[in-house]
Amino acid sequence: MNDFETIDNPDDTLLARVGLTRDEFSRLCEKLQRSPNIIEMGMVGALWSEHCGYKSSKLHLQKLPTSGERVLQGPGENAGVVQVNEDVAVVFKIESHNHPSAVEPFHGSATGIGGIIRDVFTMGARPIALLDPLRFGPITNFYNPKLEKNLVQRNRYLMNGVTAGISFYGNCVGIPTVGGELLFHESYSLNPLMNGLCLGIAHPKELIFASARELGSKLVLVGAKTGRDGIQGATFASVELTEDVQRSRPAVQVGDPFLEKCLLEASLRLKAHPGLIGVQDLGAAGLTSSSVEMASRGGVGVRLYLDKVPLRTKHLSPYEIMLSESQERMLMVVKEEALADIYREFSKWGLDASVIGEVIEEKVVSIYINGAEVARLPVELLVKGAPVLERKQSPPTPPKEFIADTRIIALELSKRKLPANFPVSILCRNEYERALSLLSAHPNCASKRIVWEHYDRQVQINTVLDAETSDSAVLRIKGTKEGIALTTDGPAHLVAMDARLGGMHAVKEAYLNVLCSGAEPVAFTNCLNFASPEVPEVMHSFAECVEGMAYASRLLNTPVVSGNVSFYNETASSRIIPTPVIGMLGIVNDVEQSLSFKWHEEREAFLITSSDFTLAGSVILTDVLGDFMGRLVAPDLQFLLRLKDFILQANSKGLISSLHDIDSSGLLHALLECTLSGVGASLTLPTELLSNQDSLTLLFGYPSVGAIGTSKAKDFPKIIKLAEKHEIRLFHLGRTGGNFLTIYDGLNKTPLINLEVGLFASLYNCALVFFLTHNI
Repeated sequence: MNDFETIDNPDDTLLARVGLTRDEFSRLCEKLQRSPNIIEMGMVGALWSEHCGYKSSKLHLQKLPTSGERVLQGPGENAGVVQVNEDVAVVFKIESHNHPSAVEPFHGSATGIGGIIRDVFTMGARPIALLDPLRFGPITNFYNPKLEKNLVQRNRYLMNGVTAGISFYGNCVGIPTVGGELLFHESYSLNPLMNGLCLGIAHPKELIFASARELGSKLVLVGAKTGRDGIQGATFASVELTEDVQRSRPAVQVGDPFLEKCLLEASLRLKAHPGLIGVQDLGAAGLTSSSVEMASRGGVGVRLYLDKVPLRTKHLSPYEIMLSESQERMLMVVKEEALADIYREFSKWGLDASVIGEVIEEKVVSIYINGAEVARLPVELLVKGAPVLERKQSPPTPPKEFIADTRIIALELSKRKLPANFPVSILCRNEYERALSLLSAHPNCASKRIVWEHYDRQVQINTVLDAETSDSAVLRIKGTKEGIALTTDGPAHLVAMDARLGGMHAVKEAYLNVLCSGAEPVAFTNCLNFASPEVPEVMHSFAECVEGMAYASRLLNTPVVSGNVSFYNETASSRIIPTPVIGMLGIVNDVEQSLSFKWHEEREAFLITSSDFTLAGSVILTDVLGDFMGRLVAPDLQFLLRLKDFILQANSKGLISSLHDIDSSGLLHALLECTLSGVGASLTLPTELLSNQDSLTLLFGYPSVGAIGTSKAKDFPKIIKLAEKHEIRLFHLGRTGGNFLTIYDGLNKTPLINLEVGLFASLYNCALVFFLTHNI
């Protein structure tokens, strides 16, 4: 069979190759009123895939708010755009590269970073920051001895490969990696999640959009030559992974960060050229998606000449050329009179720039090779013809009820201790200190410095605060006093307990992180990582999670401006827990007033909490004891709105010295992270809180919304007065200073915790290294 023969009755193997179901093939034939050939089948299969067509998620994603006062561009372009001021716009987006990273971790993650960078600079923005939220299976079986050693070793291999690929690509291109997450759970053991977020800066009037207009304008393919790597990558990312990863390696692309840097600089030098009409990255589905989507946005058609495409490999078929996902390539729509300037600029950088087609009036994509038309498809059939599926839903089994018998929890914790050869020894005098040592050494809570230190966080010298010093990364905007705060957050374990409330918590966590850096949250991008939508329980979790996110987004006035859905994160033996990741953007009026969570000497420490504390969904239960127990508490979003006004006003007056959110890691762990500055404190748990809950719940649990702050003694009365004005529940804890963190029970005045902060810092910083380098 050659590429040009029409196919009347494809077998199951051929349908699987092109990514079409039998019903979809019938639908295609009905729309065309003829049988397609393999080129047309491949193009339709790619653009109708989950990765490109969003056929299972589209109904639900429509519920998310996407417009707002500062939003210049919402979903539908290469990236979302938010306006900071008259001269500055922020372009940002998060994407997934999960399947490639599971198969070929180094190249899969590296090309994921390359793709998200191109999404930003194709819009005329200079990328200034990367964040990389990552999920892997456990890299130790210490907390769960039932885990097989070979699975732990595989997880370590994947983690090392993915993080090396990220640091290699980002460092070579010269874009700082300023934040992200590194979390572990058994469900990710064969399904690691590699999400990448890129943010860039542009002038609002110099933005470029991916639209083909002006009949007769030329399609210019720029950047690298086209090869066989990544062919059918979009459909590969739209099915579950096989256990045999070797079979999937041809679907993984290989990137060149040095070529990407050249492509970036050449493109940005041309962004203001009057002859440049539009630009699109060649990402998923390669030349097919870039040409067709640009034509759709412009209401036109395109004609492509495949024999004009520069090839890295001889004898590529039309099918392979149209579906190759070779990296570092972009498609430009250019007026004919501008071609000489385009050629000249890309030639300076040693890059190919070739006219491979033109814009036509008929709304079709017409493909030629050697003078003969080999494929012809309506543009809208490819872009909007994919079936919109209303998948079956079935609520998952709810988690068992949690009986708050902290005596049983304390007894269980008392049976455990860190390994005998652990490099830091803490004398645990009671169940609180023992629980603390187990919690803080857990890979989800311990320092990720062993990974972050491989990332260049200061290149371009915009980084004011990074994720090791603040709840969000803070970046200056050169030439102004304003700045940007950016964070990622995705509490998957909470979504696994209650998808709707978990979706709300995901938005709340990211919002609060940005707020605790002294910024006003304004918009977010999201990456929704789920297992197969064909499983009713998974589809129900997805729909409920989106409902929760939409509710929180509307109430908090933070629209979604871009994002990605990644389904089929599963194998025959493993399925990920629902993992939405939120990339929240905030604006800082003055970067000199951005906030760190690290303490200073002689400050008054205070606790902000919207509610009593809960252990349900706390890390001490889910990670240390390995049990998803309890009924999740809804976040108090009205309180969060009041808290925003309180924090922004207090910070503008210079009243706040430090601020740190309290997430499901618990109050005690948050307090100890504040001591990483080397400053301790003497604190007393409020009697009002202890009257409703015991000290273990208060220390290791968390409120629906909460934070720890400090202020100078002279400013603390003003903090109290402002909190009362905004109806913020605030408790005085004590005073910072010294080398120990001492925490007293407010009822009987007994010390619950008495820990040298330097000893905690040593445990916190060495734990991940220890577990990665020991066979445990």
